[in-house]
Amino acid sequence: MTTRTSSDPRPSATPPEHLPERVRVLVVGAGFAGLGMAIKLEEAGRTDFLVVDKGDSVGGTWRDNTYPGAACDVPSQLYSFSFAPNPSWSRSFSPQPEIHAYLQDVARRSGVLDRFRFGVTVEDATWDEGDQVWTVVTSAGTVTAAVLVTGSGGLSEPKNPDIEGIDGFTGEIFHTARWNHDVDLTGKRVAIVGTGASAIQVIPEIATKVAHLDVYQRTAPWVMPRHDRAYTAIERLGFRFVPFFQKAYRTGIYWGRETYVPGFVRQPKILTPAKTMAEGNIRKAISDPELAAKVTPDFQIGCKRILISNTYYPALAQDNVEVITDGIAEITPTGVVTRDGATREVDCLIVATGFFTTDQPIAHHIKGRDGRTLGDVWAENGMASYKGTTAAGFPNLFQIVGANTGLGHSSMVFMIESQITYILSALQQMDAGGITAVEPTAAAQAAWNEDMQRRMRRAVWSTGGCASWYLDEHGRNTTLWPRTTFAFRNLLRTFDIEKYVVNTQSTSSGTTAPTKEKAGAA
Repeated sequence: MTTRTSSDPRPSATPPEHLPERVRVLVVGAGFAGLGMAIKLEEAGRTDFLVVDKGDSVGGTWRDNTYPGAACDVPSQLYSFSFAPNPSWSRSFSPQPEIHAYLQDVARRSGVLDRFRFGVTVEDATWDEGDQVWTVVTSAGTVTAAVLVTGSGGLSEPKNPDIEGIDGFTGEIFHTARWNHDVDLTGKRVAIVGTGASAIQVIPEIATKVAHLDVYQRTAPWVMPRHDRAYTAIERLGFRFVPFFQKAYRTGIYWGRETYVPGFVRQPKILTPAKTMAEGNIRKAISDPELAAKVTPDFQIGCKRILISNTYYPALAQDNVEVITDGIAEITPTGVVTRDGATREVDCLIVATGFFTTDQPIAHHIKGRDGRTLGDVWAENGMASYKGTTAAGFPNLFQIVGANTGLGHSSMVFMIESQITYILSALQQMDAGGITAVEPTAAAQAAWNEDMQRRMRRAVWSTGGCASWYLDEHGRNTTLWPRTTFAFRNLLRTFDIEKYVVNTQSTSSGTTAPTKEKAGAA
């Protein structure tokens, strides 16, 4: 794992090479989305592109999240590019170092790294209506691009809790997504705030090292057993040398995961067997009735993200671990005070409170035709886009992993590849038609999002009796996709230009092509 200093827990990056003044396509982010986009642009013969990323290598969230126990909760065979299978996965669920190494290997073999610039932060992107381009100001200079693709996703910026006194804590403090590997937790009194996906992986890893661990739980998650195992030598040989063997594994896992969809979006009662399995996971590890009651959720399984672990509950049952459900009132310079008045002294405070998922930070740096940022637009009615990819008022802006593209059951890589296909189709049609700019009609975008929210009404995320990071401040689920992933792929197979305002304007003169204002959700 990367070693980071306590003063700067972010990875250091080599100063970027000179940025070109102008490119056809500028891609922001070098995770699965940005790397996949670059590879497919190259394969399509579109070499006039640039990818910028604030980190020091490809990998995105799998580069930045190096906390102990970091691993994927989607099976390895499904969590990779369909066009770049990895025969070297060691386990059925991949640990973070293997996923990062996989992305680095794919990047090297693809031959696109010469168009990546690392250590570059996008500070401002403004649409120039006159020249029909994006002017993008970065920490390394200004780039003009005809098309802007954002691939920074919803898990890029850690979200710190708003707790009184937290800035005055004098011990070690860091977010799981910015883990400080210089801090030795051995024999320390440690508190961790949060019991989400990252926390349940961290807790078992550090519980045996620390003197005492306080786990501050606001809402107990449902945790299923993690059916993880090392691949056998025969399996690994098959993945590498037997044609279609790995593809058959991937296909079987994919369709198995799709069977979960009806329980999430139509009939939550279908998830009852999963609930029974999760309850059994608690009983197997925890004998103390009081602790078992604390960690048993009071909402329908699936309402919040379902987690998987075989080690989380046994870690909570250790004598040196305490689960605290009284809310935090304040943080003192040396400890945590709960609402019941109790004070617990700690040496280190670990924050595991997730990311800005319904208010993506990059949206506050992108200014559309009317000068407002995408963040300003979303602040009015919530995060919204057309097909999770484009936005009215923001010409030639394509988002990968935009509104309502997240999943609760399968691999985001599948969704990313579907969006890449859609963007490539858009570029092809723009070139063929001499089109300088495209943006979805307001009617098309409104109809799409109305359909999303209509489908959400009966989904477990809305009816399951919980408050989750899936929902924004308006109570709308603008995060998840409420259908099957193959439905999403079919809807994005071809760029539906009839739902767009198209502009054939040149810098000297121009006209706006007629558009179909009657636009409904597909």
